Parts: sequence; C-alpha cells; structure tokens
Amino acid sequence: MERALWVILCVLLWILAVYLMYRGWRNRAARQQDRIGELPPVPAETGAQVLEPTTGLYLGSTMAPSWQDRIAVGDLGYRATAVLTRYEHGILLEREGAATIWIPEQSITAIRTERGHAGKVMTEGGVLVIRWTLPTGSEIDTGFRGDDKSVYPAWARATTGDDE
Repeated sequence: MERALWVILCVLLWILAVYLMYRGWRNRAARQQDRIGELPPVPAETGAQVLEPTTGLYLGSTMAPSWQDRIAVGDLGYRATAVLTRYEHGILLEREGAATIWIPEQSITAIRTERGHAGKVMTEGGVLVIRWTLPTGSEIDTGFRGDDKSVYPAWARATTGDDE
C-alpha cells in the first residue's frame, strides 16, 4: 500500500510540473504578444528567386540579441522541418506543420552563422540566424539548421550584397 501511495504521489507531482510548464509558456506568450504583433503576410509577388531552396530544421525565433529568449507567441517557438528560400523581396520559410513565415527584404538586418540558437547548440557556424525587424519594431532572430551547411556563405553574401 505504501508503495502505491509513493507512485501516485510521483505521478501527481509529474502532472503538476507539466501543468506549471504549460502555464509558464502561456504566460510568456501573453507577455510577448504586444512586442511580436502580427507577422508580415506572404505577398502575392515575391520577386525572382535569388538562392536555391535549402532544406533543414527551423529552430525557433528568439528576441534579439538573446539566443535563448525563445518566442512563445503563436507557433514561432516550435521546431519544425522547413524549406528556406531567398527571393528578391524577402525570405520565405515554409515549415511543416506550422505557419509559413515571410521575412520582407527591408526588415532583414543581418544573416550570420552561430554556434547555437533557441536552446540548440551545435558546432561553430552550425546555425544560420536571420535577424529581422517585425512591424512592431521589435528585433528577432530566426534560427535555421540547414541539411547542407555549405550554402551558409551564399546566404550571408546575399545579404551584404557581395558577388557570389
């Protein structure tokens, strides 16, 4: 009987911990909502494709400059397999099982490689990070781990305007 009570107590504590984490995530989303606002919609005309689509994993978006301050609004904080494509007028991030993200060209402030993003740590230069400004004026970093990391330099050059 005593053992059954310990098992029940452990299960209840686990349920309480999961509930508190869920509640904390919802509270974080409520606090961030005004800073995030509505994301830019995908335009009807994206312009010519500048870079080939790159497959990989969307790691999440964080409040710049912190690589660990994950955004909890909507589905921006959830990891998903994705395809990243560069167009004349911006970057299209098509995520599997989540909303598509459009990053307008004029909103992009930097594209760089980092060692980690949104709690994911890799080797040096293993994550492609796009820093951009939302319509609300908040700056965020969107992390992407490409299947082929050899394309990262082309992404950075496309931002600085250098020749490929």
